[in-house]
Amino acid sequence: MVRGLRILEDPDLAAARQTNSLAALALTLGLVVAGLYLVDVLRTTAAEQDCALAGRADCLVVAAR
Repeated sequence: MVRGLRILEDPDLAAARQTNSLAALALTLGLVVAGLYLVDVLRTTAAEQDCALAGRADCLVVAAR
């Protein structure tokens, strides 16, 4: 094994790889945020439906909690 050997890398390739990594990170974060929003919407809808199936008339108040 040779120590101190530096592999020269094309700066354009390094920049492209970094850009692709940042784009993948942004996409992943976007999907996480969208998933959390979807979970919140589904939870609210389920609470409204449970309230309506129980025969209550004030279901909007329950859904606001």
